[in-house]
Formats: sequence, C-alpha cells, structure tokens
Amino acid sequence: MSQPPQRVRVTRTRRPTRRDRPPTVRDEIAGHSRLGTTYVSSLVRAQLQLSLSTLAFGAVTLGALPLLFALVPPARRLSVLGVPLPWVVLGVLVYPGVVLTARWYTQASERLERDFGDVVGRR
Repeated sequence: MSQPPQRVRVTRTRRPTRRDRPPTVRDEIAGHSRLGTTYVSSLVRAQLQLSLSTLAFGAVTLGALPLLFALVPPARRLSVLGVPLPWVVLGVLVYPGVVLTARWYTQASERLERDFGDVVGRR
C-alpha cells in the first residue's frame, strides 16, 4: 500500500548564514581586546614621548641659564637699560619662550590625537 504524499510547507527560504563584519578598531578599543589595547597604548606612548621631550627641552633651556651666568661672569655684569642681564633674560625673555613651547606642544598633541582618530575612523 502506498501512502499518500506528505505535504511540505515552506515557511522560510534557506539563506546562507550572514557573515559578520570584521570588528573595527573602535570595536576593538571598546571591547578592550588585545588589538584595542595596543592601539591605545601606542597613543599613550606617543603622548608620553612628546611630554617628556617637551619637559626635557624646557629643563635644558631653563637649566642652562643659571649655568651660563655662573660660567660666564661678565654676562652677570652686563645690563640692559640699567637692568642686569640675568633679570632681563629671566623676567622678560623666558616667558615668550615658554608660551611658544606650550603652543607647539598643544599643536603636536592635537595632531597625535587627530591622527589616532583618523586611524580609528578608517578601520
């Protein structure tokens, strides 16, 4: 005896499994993955290197002034408009140098962060 044919109802078409997109750098950073940690630590290292080099530049530059005046005694005796040269250098000339160094540091720091943002946004 033959059995009657069974009915098959198709409720959904079979599709290949959806491929997940590869994780972006943002996903890696947000997920605290190894790659994300590497990206963030490279940014922190670059910022630390920038900070230490700026600090070293300031320490060498400002530290050289007392050394200069100690090793070259005639420089201590010079005066500009009746004001001793060390006072003029420390009271007037140092501040523009500090402001320019701070401006350079800020621009370099912003450039590092912008480059990091470009890398994160691209991938």
